[in-house]
Amino acid sequence: MGSDAKISMKGVELTEAAAKRIARIVADEADKTALRVSVEGGGCSGFSYKFDLTGERNDDDVAIERDGATVLIDEMSLIYMGGSVIDFVDDLIGQSFQIRNPNAVASCGCGTSFSV
Repeated sequence: MGSDAKISMKGVELTEAAAKRIARIVADEADKTALRVSVEGGGCSGFSYKFDLTGERNDDDVAIERDGATVLIDEMSLIYMGGSVIDFVDDLIGQSFQIRNPNAVASCGCGTSFSV
């Protein structure tokens, strides 16, 4: 697979850059094994993404694994994230995880909230 290749599960994709960054972050945290991404009500556009390091997997979690990294998304959040791409961007503005969500009809400038 090339550098732009993505692995998909349940319609959510994890880029190579995101997987490498997650693996690096988790390696420095003794009791953490995955990045949890969830969707919550709130934010300036209606819904917001929440990122947490976790060492626990819930019964309703869907796990996306790539290159030694694991992302966990609960089933309710997955409803809003189907078809999304989780990426890690390192540019002049800064470093951040970004979610490109085709279900979002609007999003805020900070990129952490959206509406459907």
